[in-house]
Amino acid sequence: MARGLDNNNPLNIRHNKDVFQGETVPSKDRAFKQFKTMACGYRAAFVTLGTYLTRGRNTVEKIVSAWAPPEDGNRTEDYIRHVETWSGVRRDTVLTAKSGRDYIRIVAAMSRVENGEPAVMDDVEAGFGLQTKLTD
Repeated sequence: MARGLDNNNPLNIRHNKDVFQGETVPSKDRAFKQFKTMACGYRAAFVTLGTYLTRGRNTVEKIVSAWAPPEDGNRTEDYIRHVETWSGVRRDTVLTAKSGRDYIRIVAAMSRVENGEPAVMDDVEAGFGLQTKLTD
């Protein structure tokens, strides 16, 4: 099983000062957060992307460039292309806090990149429903 799925952290959020709803503290994974449920892991991803939005990261290209920057050894351009293809959201589409349906598809696509298999949409949508930063 992919590490992100095993940790209920499908976007592989690294340890940081934030403590999210449903986070397992302390995490048994040295590098990545762990969550009690997959929905909580997705919720953390949506909350993080909501924060990204307030910082001007409002397109797939800007989101992925910050999430998986090339200076960390990521193949950022490939990641962007995959998210654009699998989500159906163009890399330069400007997102708002009311772009919930687009964010759901983007997060599902990012999960697929991170874990190598399609996301379970019921889990993605459950995570979306647990947060309040982004709406439909």
